[in-house]
Amino acid sequence: MTVFALVDANNFYASCEKLFDPRLAGKPVVVLSNNDGCVVARSAEAKALGVPMGAPWHQLRELARREGIVACSSNYALYADMSNRVVEVLGQFCPALEVYSIDESFLDLKGFAVQDPERLAGYGRQIRRRIRDWLGLHVCVGIAPTKTLAKLANHCAKKGVAGADGVCDFGTMTDGELTSLFQRIPVDEVWGVGRKIALRLEDMGIKTVRELRDADPSTIRGRISVVLERTVRELRGVSCLPLDELAPAKQQIMSSRSFGQYVYELSELSEAVASYMGKAAEKLRAQNSVAGAVQVHIRTNPFKPNEPQYQRTVTVPLPSPTSDTRELTGRALRLLDDMYKPGFAYQKAGVMLCELQSKSVVQGRLFSNPAAAEQSEAVMRAMDSINAKWGRGTLRSSAEGMVKGWQMRRGNLSPAYTTSWEDVPCVRAI
Repeated sequence: MTVFALVDANNFYASCEKLFDPRLAGKPVVVLSNNDGCVVARSAEAKALGVPMGAPWHQLRELARREGIVACSSNYALYADMSNRVVEVLGQFCPALEVYSIDESFLDLKGFAVQDPERLAGYGRQIRRRIRDWLGLHVCVGIAPTKTLAKLANHCAKKGVAGADGVCDFGTMTDGELTSLFQRIPVDEVWGVGRKIALRLEDMGIKTVRELRDADPSTIRGRISVVLERTVRELRGVSCLPLDELAPAKQQIMSSRSFGQYVYELSELSEAVASYMGKAAEKLRAQNSVAGAVQVHIRTNPFKPNEPQYQRTVTVPLPSPTSDTRELTGRALRLLDDMYKPGFAYQKAGVMLCELQSKSVVQGRLFSNPAAAEQSEAVMRAMDSINAKWGRGTLRSSAEGMVKGWQMRRGNLSPAYTTSWEDVPCVRAI
């Protein structure tokens, strides 16, 4: 019998911001997207005020002034580091875990269930206390025989509709209690059921979790998809989704941003493209892959239809797969030279590395230079090592420039409390 637990941090981005700034305690906090554009995370207080996800910040300024809403720029370095710390704590409770997202992890509790299934909820509460006491973050825990049910149990714990103390264990509920509970939950709360699928299910007369669970799987497969048929079986307690302890290597790597201000000159566009390529190549080497093709795209602002519009995307194969930042950047900049047209206000640029493969299975070429390949790998290894020790960007391509006036706006960026010595909070005892 399988038993999964889903541990999900509450209001993760906003909670990280509040964690190191006591002035934010009890205040409504929202975290904004790149260039401080839209709301991507909200504290419980902001949710209570009705601040919607995805709302443009400029439309909320009056509400923010009236209600004292604090807006923070996205600080992904802080969020990623806190996420890693949560995973470290979870690893002390269970060796088999899957990091599903930056704020969610699945645990395989099968072995614990065999020993004492009645104490799983207590184990979940112990996890909550440890993360709260050690990291200052609050999480909820959902426990069930399948991953889909564990997600649903976590939803019930978070909304307070089942379980207690932020932990919900479906294994302790009777069939009748589960049926009654599922009848009260809308079907779009099921993992993988989005708005469009929910509308299609509604046309079939399926509006609740119970109705989806009791639907005929073959009918669901025929009218919706095989993926949703699997969801139906998971809702019935049949585990179809195993724990993925190792994240699969990415098939494509993209790095793209909107600029903080319009860019007109090729030199600034080149700096941006080189900077994005540096980040993409670093991720490529981190998963021990090489790229067989490079894509570059640039565009003006499509939401300014009265201004001259231009956009272009070009992909070219590489003579031989590589992960060398210098080679990838050079190829991308040559592409940009051909794509660029003066007289336009560029708002966004990006790069994508395609045709990825493991560097251990790259086919040799008759006229390749093994010595040059070894030297390239040594240089990249040294660069990654220096940047890992002294911070990203310590050693980078000169093509990335120094001033970077095109960088995205982050006017309310909090310090990197946990990843920069200069930003570590100081306490003076008198």
